[in-house]
Amino acid sequence: MKNIVVLISGNGSNLQAILESCEANMPNAQVAAVFSNKAEAYGLERAKLFDVNGHFVNPNAFESREKFDAELMKQIDEYQPDVIVLAGYMRILSSAFVQHYLGKMINIHPSLLPKYPGLNTHQRAIDAGDKEHGTSVHFVTEELDGGPVILQAKVPVFEDDNADALTARVQTQEHTIYPMVTKWLVDERLTMRDGKAYLDGFELGEHGYATE
Repeated sequence: MKNIVVLISGNGSNLQAILESCEANMPNAQVAAVFSNKAEAYGLERAKLFDVNGHFVNPNAFESREKFDAELMKQIDEYQPDVIVLAGYMRILSSAFVQHYLGKMINIHPSLLPKYPGLNTHQRAIDAGDKEHGTSVHFVTEELDGGPVILQAKVPVFEDDNADALTARVQTQEHTIYPMVTKWLVDERLTMRDGKAYLDGFELGEHGYATE
């Protein structure tokens, strides 16, 4: 049984999608634990509903990011994780944390990377007049939102869109592709070597896996 550990900071809708996917089509995997840096994160309630251990680790109890991450790693490693999933985890990770889980930690970012790393991606896409927007699943490296892309999903941007409408459209796609990529990693179809993502032994391009 492969152990998945999910890190969250908020609502946890992608966590919900992964929990449901584990029950439906990942018989060889389980979400072993959920960790949050926010005590009030609703994702911790979602974990409880699935009988998954949820943990709040308070960053204010540590004098540095590095010491917080060291404690977080210690607690995560008690679950012997095979896959680390960042699902709306809103903290910059220390170098030691990234290196410790390099190649088995993934993140989902609400833009078509390399466009719009960082925050406020939906509004930035609207302000730029983009006709399409989307989301990207990528391996986590020390470059913020800069790890190799694994899979993207695109959505249209309509003239009357606001950030909330675009967010909802993007999240619908996220809830499909994030469990899919998690399963690829669980099934050992997905690897990272020399800063590149590989699926079934084939190197993925800048925008990840594409059937087009």
